[in-house]
Amino acid sequence: MAPLGYYIILSAILFGIGVWGVLKSRNAIVIFMSIELMLNAVNLSIVAFSSNIKTVISQFIEAIPPQKAPEILQASMASGQVFVLLVMTVAAAEAAVGLAIIISIFRAKNSVNVDDVNIMKW
Repeated sequence: MAPLGYYIILSAILFGIGVWGVLKSRNAIVIFMSIELMLNAVNLSIVAFSSNIKTVISQFIEAIPPQKAPEILQASMASGQVFVLLVMTVAAAEAAVGLAIIISIFRAKNSVNVDDVNIMKW
């Protein structure tokens, strides 16, 4: 298994690509895909920390009594997986709502360029 740092570096690179895509693109679909990429980068870091929780806890908390360590580790591993499921649920809801908004804007304006969208203006 690769060290934790490799996953975190990959997650940071993916998140940076997503931020760059959001800031530089004028296409609503590319912006939407960049936001999804940022959510997946966060998912990757959560999964990496969750799978390496034993090394993370041993580095930061040395005062855990030995008899309580297994239940703390099990609760920590489960909470990381729950967070990933929560982020996946939010990403799915965001995908459904975001695509619906992009399709309705395209039908009204015949363009997905964010500079052409001025629906909120009076």
